[in-house]
Amino acid sequence: MRTSRRTIAAAVAGAATIALVATGCAAGGAGTDPNEEVTLTLATFNDFGYTDELLAEFTEETGIKVVHNKAATSNDARANYFQKLGKSGLADVEAVEIDWFTEAMQYADLLAPVPADLAGRWLDWKEASATDSAGNLIAYGTDIGPQGICYRADLFEAAGLPTDRADVAALFDGDWDNFFTIGAEYKAATGKPFIDSANSVLQGMVNQLELAYEDPDGGIIATENADIADAYAAVVEKAVPIAAYSGQWSEDWFASMASGEFAAMLCPGWMLGVISGNAPDVAGWDIADAFPGGGANWGGSYLTVPANGANVEAAQELAAWLTSPETQLKAFANAGTFPSQLDALSSDELASATNEYFNAAPTGEILTSRAEAITVATFKGPQYFQFHDALQNAVTRVFDGLEDQETSWNTWVTEVSAF
Repeated sequence: MRTSRRTIAAAVAGAATIALVATGCAAGGAGTDPNEEVTLTLATFNDFGYTDELLAEFTEETGIKVVHNKAATSNDARANYFQKLGKSGLADVEAVEIDWFTEAMQYADLLAPVPADLAGRWLDWKEASATDSAGNLIAYGTDIGPQGICYRADLFEAAGLPTDRADVAALFDGDWDNFFTIGAEYKAATGKPFIDSANSVLQGMVNQLELAYEDPDGGIIATENADIADAYAAVVEKAVPIAAYSGQWSEDWFASMASGEFAAMLCPGWMLGVISGNAPDVAGWDIADAFPGGGANWGGSYLTVPANGANVEAAQELAAWLTSPETQLKAFANAGTFPSQLDALSSDELASATNEYFNAAPTGEILTSRAEAITVATFKGPQYFQFHDALQNAVTRVFDGLEDQETSWNTWVTEVSAF
């Protein structure tokens, strides 16, 4: 990664090490022969900021080795998780994405609870979402996803747009129509797409709604929700024409971050590591403290420990270590994953964080500002992922010219009724 790396205060790191030793982690934490070497598996997706160097620190402190397996997408991770949960084949520590976390909560009895002494370390809403009906906290909060706008300053300059991040923030200080107008003007001036994907816009819009596809009482409102209908119409009519791709995570999409195929992306903190990792030699990327329509949270995950794992105690130890304030700050330095841990959020380390790759942007300050702009936490019921994925597929059909706007919507309505 070309992101800046910062050193956590020695006193804090030392205290963390002492705490680990005090809990007897040298025995491997698995409840087995203390002389037996323990190797844990960790399963994530995208980029959590868990570099080999970071995991080596855990091994050095505890003697426990970690094998890190990374799925290509959240969709792949979800399919694997629900196929194997409660059976066999899952990693000792499994990451769960927020869009399907409520689905995972239905199987809380298959997950080992978080030790009681760790409760209270995360944002209240982050913990509340991971607390089951019996009052057990069953997942370890990783990041949250406050969104800004990442942009190619060199491409903006060529198109006659401002490049200074404060001026770019002022440019985007408005609603979605303002964003679409800027995008249309960029495409008219350059002949190139403005935004990376149409479905990233759909995601941003949905994340600003209180209710999307389900209500808290378990009712399905997907096809009757006027806000969803309006978001779909705006995306296919205004985002599709200025987008390079319908969706994200394809090989071409990854490559396009370096090619200059588009000029802007809607950026939760974790996207910073995705960009820098796939365009390491590009000098033009920056990030602005702005987002259409105010603020939005996209993503943010949890770590879970399957209760039938072979090394549950050691896995709990790893999950706790990875979500400690010290490690969350290191993960933020590695990949822009914005902390959910209270001590990390209030630290001077976060407030002063910069990212060299993004033109030395004050990413700690910008993403804190973006987090403060979030006014809505979208309710995501057990079927959120299925409904939303199907709506993204509807957008893709329009983008690819397979169906027109109305036909694709009606296809989605039919699919929703079949879930």
